[in-house]
Amino acid sequence: MLAWLCAREGLSYRKFDEKFTEYGVRLFGNNPRNPTCGETQFRRWTGGKLQTLPGPETCQILEAIWPGYTAAQLFGPPPKGDPQAPVYDLEERVRMTAEEALEGADQTASASISDNTIDELRDQVRAVAQGYHLVPPAQAYEAADRLRVAIERQRDRTQVPVQQQELMILNGQTAALLSVAAFDLGYFQPARSLARTAAMFGETTRFTPLQAFADGTLAYIAYHTGSATEAVAKATRALSCGGLGDVAIRRLQAIKARAHAHLGDVVSARRAIQLSSDAGQDRYDDLHDEIGGEFAFSPERLAMSTSTTALLMGDTERAEADAQRALELLARRPQENQSAHVRAGAAADLAYARLLADDVDGAAEALALVWAVPADQRKTGIVVRTARIARHLTRPVYHGAPLPTTLREQIEDFNRVSPPHRLGPHVGLLAIEG
Repeated sequence: MLAWLCAREGLSYRKFDEKFTEYGVRLFGNNPRNPTCGETQFRRWTGGKLQTLPGPETCQILEAIWPGYTAAQLFGPPPKGDPQAPVYDLEERVRMTAEEALEGADQTASASISDNTIDELRDQVRAVAQGYHLVPPAQAYEAADRLRVAIERQRDRTQVPVQQQELMILNGQTAALLSVAAFDLGYFQPARSLARTAAMFGETTRFTPLQAFADGTLAYIAYHTGSATEAVAKATRALSCGGLGDVAIRRLQAIKARAHAHLGDVVSARRAIQLSSDAGQDRYDDLHDEIGGEFAFSPERLAMSTSTTALLMGDTERAEADAQRALELLARRPQENQSAHVRAGAAADLAYARLLADDVDGAAEALALVWAVPADQRKTGIVVRTARIARHLTRPVYHGAPLPTTLREQIEDFNRVSPPHRLGPHVGLLAIEG
């Protein structure tokens, strides 16, 4: 019955947990010893795996959530023949069954864990990294955080050095993904802390690609928060790591170019842009190339980054050309592999370049691609780029002009419902927008 009611009301585990906690506080006050329900326990409750009823306080909470049902009824059979009976989320059920089966099989180990467990966690890290661009950053954060907890749980169960090493690398990779997601949501200080965590795991395990990726993330957090000199230092340190592939080096050089541009060092910025565009030497590494996804740095992402750097240097012609190239490269990919963030970022840069050339109509045309981004996928990079355009549109020359006024209002409405604003306030974001 409990499973039937949850399905009828659309209660996922997380929603159920929130409701369970809320009713626990109502009944027993805000007491840390209130009953809780972990996800595995929830699956047992709703999967017919309960042998005896839970404790009396737990039963009280469940009966308060669904008045009219006793705990015994809630754990009994659902109604039969109800034409409105909900359709169960089979995919979720299969996923949880697979996880529970794997966990149960692995519990036979005491001082070690199965290598299959590590392989499964490695596959899950890869899935989160490669699917990052397809989901809202808040959803990616939740997925990476659940994975982090699972990895930590396995670290506590093995004393085998090679397994500890593997799990530390995986833990560092999830910390790196959490850092990116926190930055995309506008939480700069937590993003910085998580990137440092990833860097420490990379340093401890001597997995230099992870250390370099994390230092690169610290670099772009630094220049977004007004510390461009620190950004150059972080990117330079990251480039000194050995064992990096061409993709990693291109990413770091692009970050370094942007940091130099923020400092007004055009010569160094152009040199870094050139180095980021070099063909490379067919070098690969196990993070940027093997896992890829958010750890990679695609050609269209490089072109978008170069466009932004060119705008900082005042080179509007190059900025427009690189933004156009980013959009063209992205369009060549299958629809499911196209990043909404890259499309919107390149389109915003294209709009700003055209605006600097007094082509307001062209800017409006480019911004049409930006408006299509769903509210929950409007990441920090897009918010910063569009806010810069809005500032430009406040110049006296545009006062009273209908199209610039409309564009500015559209940007304000667009950013107001973005995660960096809606989940804020974030002092760092407001500072760089201002």
